[in-house]
Amino acid sequence: MRYQQVCLEAIGYTLPQEVVTTEALERQLAPVYQRLRLPHGRLELMTGIASRRFFPPGTLPSQVSIASGQQALQASGIDRQHLGALIHGSVCRDHLEPATACHVHHGLNLPAECMIHDVSNACLGILTGMIQVANMIELGQIRAGLVVGTECGRELVENTIRRLNQDTQLSRRDIKPFVASLTIGSGSVAILLCDKKLSRTRNRLLGASVLARTNHHQLCQSDGLQSFMSTNSEQLMHQGVAAGAETFGAFLAEIGWTRRQVDKTICHQVGVAHRRLLLEALDIDPQIDYPTMETLGNTGSVALPLTLALGAEAGHLQPLDHVALLGIGSGINCLMLALEWQRVQIAGRVGIGSSVDKGAAEKDAADKNASQLAAAGATT
Repeated sequence: MRYQQVCLEAIGYTLPQEVVTTEALERQLAPVYQRLRLPHGRLELMTGIASRRFFPPGTLPSQVSIASGQQALQASGIDRQHLGALIHGSVCRDHLEPATACHVHHGLNLPAECMIHDVSNACLGILTGMIQVANMIELGQIRAGLVVGTECGRELVENTIRRLNQDTQLSRRDIKPFVASLTIGSGSVAILLCDKKLSRTRNRLLGASVLARTNHHQLCQSDGLQSFMSTNSEQLMHQGVAAGAETFGAFLAEIGWTRRQVDKTICHQVGVAHRRLLLEALDIDPQIDYPTMETLGNTGSVALPLTLALGAEAGHLQPLDHVALLGIGSGINCLMLALEWQRVQIAGRVGIGSSVDKGAAEKDAADKNASQLAAAGATT
């Protein structure tokens, strides 16, 4: 997959205002911690995730996706009449049918001729949508397309806490598959791709590589972020890193880069152990990577593109950088994209939903997050 005509023109994103610390989650888990004699602080120590953000209860993904899409459209300056495709790529959707993209299409007032559909590919949904739109642009079928998604992780986390506290039959071994659920956060992002003739940024998408290792499809299974998720975290991490290393070699060959020609990387945000092992396996200096999991947690399909936006705002990406987007999702699926970075129009918003006072610890975490996002140039 090589592209000559495709540019990543703009990114819009929306972050919830409410911050919930890992310390607060552990206080809520006091019954199971006491029963199983688990040490306080264990969850943050294991994952490196200090906090995550949640949209208000009952938030529909489409409501926030519309806001993020509007941000991307305004930032790009491209007439929405040029949009020939809209893809909604998050795990979370409004309903089983119709496609959540239908609500977003209506809310954004996009052309009736715009092709719309949802894509489901776990944490790679938005990246998959980007490839579909890029293919259409490269073939000359459309001039521009928008890929959006919103993950609402509150219900999954709260349901997991409730079950761990209420099921007194669970042992230490039994609770391990639920740990990954407690790392989940919320967020929203929109990526606008266009033909280079429409582009003002010349921020080129060069190509992509994919790899499927579906013999490991059983390692992480869920009926959605509103339901329980069962994850063999250790095996998923090791098998995912192995698949990622295999994909990375093919990716470099496809794009024509050497390992040392990769200037910056953006990875899917899972936890500190996963990031360390992946970068070691790929022989990548951690200094060229940009992490956000400490303050945002794992935001599913939104995690990588949202981190791309925040990294760009923070000045992590510079003109002429070769940027590798390294996506690894349950399945196991890998999808890696190459960008020749120039600049991208980015519009971010923090504040969907009301702030919730959850005590001094949470306030400190909220202040920390606000400072980091302000430093990254996020607009409020």
